[in-house]
Amino acid sequence: MGALKAILLYLIIHQTWKITADDEEWKSATATYVKETSGSIIVDSVLIAKSKLPLFNVAEGACGYGDLHRATYGKYSAGLSSMLFNRGSTCGACFEVRCVDHILWCLQGSPSVILTATDFCPPNYGLSSDYGGWCNFPKEHFEMSEAAFAEIAEKKADVVPVQHRRVKCDRRGGLRFTMSGNFHFYQVLISNVGLDGEVIAVKVKGSRTAWIPMARNWGQNWQSNINLIGQPLSFEVTTSSRRTLTSYNVAPANWQFGQIFEGKQF
Repeated sequence: MGALKAILLYLIIHQTWKITADDEEWKSATATYVKETSGSIIVDSVLIAKSKLPLFNVAEGACGYGDLHRATYGKYSAGLSSMLFNRGSTCGACFEVRCVDHILWCLQGSPSVILTATDFCPPNYGLSSDYGGWCNFPKEHFEMSEAAFAEIAEKKADVVPVQHRRVKCDRRGGLRFTMSGNFHFYQVLISNVGLDGEVIAVKVKGSRTAWIPMARNWGQNWQSNINLIGQPLSFEVTTSSRRTLTSYNVAPANWQFGQIFEGKQF
């Protein structure tokens, strides 16, 4: 009888998690698009400077992914207003977005696209939030690539009403760990994260260390001040759904800064 109760409890919890992950309610927002040179969004460094946010490498975007095609996100990427961006913790999360309630601009049938949060859309308080200041707090807004926007709305539109909801991220291959830093500062960029895509905690372990909690530097760049050079590295990654994945000996002892290694996938 005890075993039966345990099974029933597991099924209830599993189904509840599945409903939460797959059937999140639609929420209202707006969307615009930016001109791009290669199908992915471009960061406006002037607006970022005006927003007085912490500085980051503009070429890498506010999440640190850099070349979005190389990072596998490509044209299906978006910059989020601060309400959605949540100081970078939402980087890597996936949203289903569809244009609604506009007979002139929304495509027939309200088709949707799946976008990955890859950048920040800074506020512009010099403009009204209803005309130009789309990313002003507390508005929820998606700044999409032109190519992705064209799949849900007419490109003639300057801004369209949309609905969005969080969905699972479907990724090919394993988590990617990009090494950077120097002898005194170690940093890893984590990308291509499946499931909910949103990393909330990272630990690293060298062959001569215990598990070391890493701190978020910016976006999905995680840092440690421990010298890990010359040691094979393992990583423990936890997502916002509290799922933890451990990839052992991802990087060999002779790893170098700038290299990318692939681990397991959720």
